[in-house]
Amino acid sequence: MRSYAIGDSHGHLDHLREVHRRIAADRARLGDEVAPVVHLGDYVDRGPDSRGVLAFLLQGLAEGRNWVLLKGNHDRMMALFLRAPEERDPRRPDLHWLEDRIGGRATLASYGVDVSPDRPAEEIHEEARRLVPPAHVALLEGLRPSYARDGVFFCHAGIRPGLALAEQSEDDLVWIRGEFHDDRRDHGALIVHGHTPVERVTHYGNRLNLDTGAAYGGPVSAVVIEGGAVFELTEEGRRAIRPPRWVFRKS
Repeated sequence: MRSYAIGDSHGHLDHLREVHRRIAADRARLGDEVAPVVHLGDYVDRGPDSRGVLAFLLQGLAEGRNWVLLKGNHDRMMALFLRAPEERDPRRPDLHWLEDRIGGRATLASYGVDVSPDRPAEEIHEEARRLVPPAHVALLEGLRPSYARDGVFFCHAGIRPGLALAEQSEDDLVWIRGEFHDDRRDHGALIVHGHTPVERVTHYGNRLNLDTGAAYGGPVSAVVIEGGAVFELTEEGRRAIRPPRWVFRKS
């Protein structure tokens, strides 16, 4: 079985289109039109065209493409703000979506919302509710927290080690970092995630990180996974991504 996966895009429609072009080229070479394309979340914030990214994803779904859209923490924060301006993510109540370090203002600017720093959040919210299309709101609200297929578990941030994959909480799936990154156990499936930027697609043996820093000027990355092997899709074609040589801890 074959699966494609795409890391965090953060409002970079041009980069997202490019990796989809590479996936299409790989499909054409293989004659494959059925393998799913799993998007790992964080479609919005920081980049210049979050609206364009969500519109592109909606168009693909409307055309019947076999795309799986997972929820990232930035997507969840946007959905919460659109419900009410005072809403904050329960996992990170210290953060507000409109803070510069999060990127909500850049997202709303792509919809034509006036996000002047001296404008009250309530006014920004009111205008956002008028200008963000209902279909975009519904997309954000309907994103999946995870997806499992053929020995691979896809999520945005990672999992809580030691907890069954079927019992993972959405909070961990979209936010976790240290506890997950530091754990070298076999999780029962290869965990494919983004959320934490790395310089290049990296295979750690029990997990695979696809966030190559689009939020900070890096590229959006895509891989194909088949038969237990992982290949990054580059301009020149497939590039094998191999795990390190250390052995899993069993407990």
